[in-house]
Amino acid sequence: MDLRKLKTLIDLVSESNISELEITEAEGKVRIVKAPAAPAASMGVPAPAGAPAMALAPMPSLASTAPAPAGSAAPEAPAEPTGKFIKSPMVGTFYRAASPGAKPFVELGSAIKEGEPVCIIEAMKIMNEIEADCSGKVVRILCENGQAVEFGQPLFVVE
Repeated sequence: MDLRKLKTLIDLVSESNISELEITEAEGKVRIVKAPAAPAASMGVPAPAGAPAMALAPMPSLASTAPAPAGSAAPEAPAEPTGKFIKSPMVGTFYRAASPGAKPFVELGSAIKEGEPVCIIEAMKIMNEIEADCSGKVVRILCENGQAVEFGQPLFVVE
């Protein structure tokens, strides 16, 4: 069966109220079954009579079940970086340099000026130069080269 025809059939099943479709042709047989909706018990709809009742119990966390060693203090969380953050203005892939073999735009300790390019974020096959929104010294690089980044995610710490 042609892939375009198969995709059309899948789209028709997903947009309709039917839950299953089976087609037999000379080339073969295709059966498309729509995934069931969320369980009725979790949506607040009563279960049909005669159906076994399901009770959902919260899973205990590992921290609450493991006994704490006597005399040990809880580990401290790593200190939050101080300074100004340069954040990602979009979702995409973070790159420190313009091309794989090129020198990175900034290094640790680099002095940067407002408006100077600090990295590239690739989004939808478009390379977007990200400029510093403040001046200062780069004290921390928070992303790895090639890492996926989210909108608003801190990329650099500048003091």
